[in-house]
Amino acid sequence: MRERTVLVNSMSKTYSVTGWRVGFVLAAEDLTDSIRKVHDFLTVGAAAPLQQAGVVALNLPDSYYEKLSLEYQKRRDFLLERLGQAGFRCYRPSGAYYIMTDISGFGFANDVSFVRYLIESPGVAAVPWLQFFFRF
Repeated sequence: MRERTVLVNSMSKTYSVTGWRVGFVLAAEDLTDSIRKVHDFLTVGAAAPLQQAGVVALNLPDSYYEKLSLEYQKRRDFLLERLGQAGFRCYRPSGAYYIMTDISGFGFANDVSFVRYLIESPGVAAVPWLQFFFRF
C-alpha cells in the first residue's frame, strides 16, 4: 500500500492553530512530485516562523497527545451534559470534537433558521450541520 497511499495532514486542529495553513503530505516520491506541482499553483508558502513552530510541534512527546486527548474528552463530556440539560438530543462523537444534535423538538423549519435564532437571540454561534455534508 505504501506506493498508493497519500497522507495529508495539517497543524490546525491538532495544535489549535487554525489559520496558520501549515501542513504536510507523505507519499511515494512519484506522487509527491505531482502533488508539489499542483500545490505551487494553488497556494503560497506558509511563513517561515510558522513552519518552524510546526517542526517543534511534530517533535512533541507522546504525552502531549495523551494530555490533549483527555482535555478534549473532558470538554466534550462537559458540553454533552450541558446540552442534554438544555433539552438537546446529542450524538456522542467517537473521533471528533464536533457534536451533532437533533433540533427537531425546538420547532424551527431547518438548521439554518435555528442557528440564526441562536446568533440573534442568546448570542451563541453555531454551524448548521448540513455545512458538513455535500449537497446535491
